[in-house]
Amino acid sequence: GITGTFHYGLQVSIINSPAEYIQSFIRETWLKRYGSSPSTEMITLMWSFIVSIYSIGGLLGSSSAGYLSVRFGRKKAMLLANIPALLGAALMGLSRLCGSFEMIIAGRLFSGVCGGLAQNIHIMYAGECAPRKLRGLIAITASTSTAVGKFVGFALGLREVLGVEALWPILLAANAVPALVQLLILPFFPDSPRYLLIDQNDKEGCI
Repeated sequence: GITGTFHYGLQVSIINSPAEYIQSFIRETWLKRYGSSPSTEMITLMWSFIVSIYSIGGLLGSSSAGYLSVRFGRKKAMLLANIPALLGAALMGLSRLCGSFEMIIAGRLFSGVCGGLAQNIHIMYAGECAPRKLRGLIAITASTSTAVGKFVGFALGLREVLGVEALWPILLAANAVPALVQLLILPFFPDSPRYLLIDQNDKEGCI
């Protein structure tokens, strides 16, 4: 769950670093397709879509978090949240190779879905699994990992790291790393006792 909220913080901050490069990529792609340079207003419109579509994805993810956490359980729901994260990373990472700025828009949408799911399910899962004395401490890990994700996103976006024109697709695809980490380690964790008892009627599993 921490890797999921880390992914959210990473995606929130990482898009700001390569802004000029992505806008230049939109201009070049438009010119190759239609034979004329796009207007400044069109570039601003496309950039606005790229930035704001993440919030729409977050809304979709948040709206479905309750259903998925009951239908599949907290742990499986968080594992499922990695699917749109990896899909979004692949779309954004391959966007320049494929010559499609629309892939960045779609990738940001899928990343937003993952962020919306992670922010909600993480708190449920961590709070329900934590011992009573540690419940408050565990609950704030969502905010902590989001802040760390933002810091890492800004750090990776520095020109000395990945914030250069040649590497911005790799920077946008960096959110695949926390998703892969979660896919590897989360299956070894137990499911939520509350989910097992109330939703599955599994008293032995809950204990």
